[in-house]
Amino acid sequence: MRLMPVLAALLPLLSLSALGDTTHQVLRVDRYADDDQTGSLRWAIETSNRTPGEQSIEIDAVGQAPYVIRPTRALPAILGPVRISGTAWARDGQYIAIDGSGYLQGEGAHACPGATPGQYGTNVRTTTGPGLVLRDTQGVHISGLEVRNFCIGILVNRASHNVIQDNRIVANKGGAGIMLTGDDGKGNPTATSTVNNKVLRNQLIDNGDGLELTRGAAFNLVADNLFRSTPANPEPSQGIEILLGNDNTVVRNRFENYSDGLQINWGHRNYLGANTFSGNSIGVSVTGDGNILDGNLIHGNRIGIALRPEPQVTRTRLTANRIWHNGQDIRRCEAGGSCVPDQRTGAIIFGVPAQAHALYVGSRGIGADLPKQDQASICDAQGAPAGCQPLPNHNQQPPHLTALDGKRLLGEVKGAASTSLRVELFGNGSSDAVEAERYLGEVLVNTDSQGLGRFSFPLEEAGTLGSFTATVTTADGATSELSSALRR
Repeated sequence: MRLMPVLAALLPLLSLSALGDTTHQVLRVDRYADDDQTGSLRWAIETSNRTPGEQSIEIDAVGQAPYVIRPTRALPAILGPVRISGTAWARDGQYIAIDGSGYLQGEGAHACPGATPGQYGTNVRTTTGPGLVLRDTQGVHISGLEVRNFCIGILVNRASHNVIQDNRIVANKGGAGIMLTGDDGKGNPTATSTVNNKVLRNQLIDNGDGLELTRGAAFNLVADNLFRSTPANPEPSQGIEILLGNDNTVVRNRFENYSDGLQINWGHRNYLGANTFSGNSIGVSVTGDGNILDGNLIHGNRIGIALRPEPQVTRTRLTANRIWHNGQDIRRCEAGGSCVPDQRTGAIIFGVPAQAHALYVGSRGIGADLPKQDQASICDAQGAPAGCQPLPNHNQQPPHLTALDGKRLLGEVKGAASTSLRVELFGNGSSDAVEAERYLGEVLVNTDSQGLGRFSFPLEEAGTLGSFTATVTTADGATSELSSALRR
């Protein structure tokens, strides 16, 4: 009986909630002509922008597939909160396309100028020629669309708490398929302006860069997306580029056939977990401090993980990644990748040159170049030449596996005196394999006053493995290259 007053008090709230749902206005796009008349996409965006939060936009499948809207000029920036969806996707998996080929001026990348006069294409600073624009707003949800043939498919500029999911982003030849950037309009990063966005379950095909997290983009989630480049892509640069972007999470994505599957340039504390990188010149290339690569599958690239030099000493933690069948002859180098003829290849390589280094071989970007006097040199193990950039991760040396003693793997490691080191062990099915096909586990090792530590690791399935390798990670999070293989 005591529940009755409570229920009576809740009834008005329930009625108001139901009333809100039934009175929420749907702006229906059922005409594909690009004009300001009722039923066009331009009309729907402009109408929603006048009273954000009171409408959603549903784009219907009109006529026969394929369903294509071709804007004749730039669409208005979208103000949130608003949900924009292609209705055909939820019904039968077909996307409604927004195609920019009707108004961009120029051919291919030449249609996409950079912010600096004379530059164009991918790998130049730009917010030019976007399809859908979210700027200085929040709460926009986009789904069920194919956005294609723009310079940037979807631009998220100083915008937060937005969701881009279940879309197909194709053949955008300028900045990226999806660009999340805090760019202030002058190339400077803006902190806290492009945060907590989610990019989920999209297909990003044949964009120059698939996605960018740049100039202050932070605390964003990129999950369960496909990043793929095919021979139709004129400038296959990066699946994702993180440039001056911090604390982003990139998980369960697939990266195929780029110069770099994912490239971090001066971004810090980004977390990359459970992604798959295959068919790239470099699976993952990294500068910046405090980045973590955890539990990724990295196979069939020229270099699996490339840790690149920069002016400051940086630390990247590599943990529980499975790495195999790298060393492939994939020389695809559009503002990244590995094309130096005598470059060491394989699982984890320190000191790989990037486009800012004099040793780099490849394009520094269509429409962009770096003057010779600005190109950096890389220190060797002894620190020469003068003014060079140091090797990453303190040039921490890998462990030395000394013996397989029954079901125990023995080894030693050198580091700083009187410190704790984390050794991770890997096994390979073939005795000829030298990478890290299977993650076996880890052991903590304390070094003595001379910096030497010895370890013994128990093996449960030693009989099924043909060779073993190991890495070591310092207390401050700097991981070594793989050790030489100990063969059975």
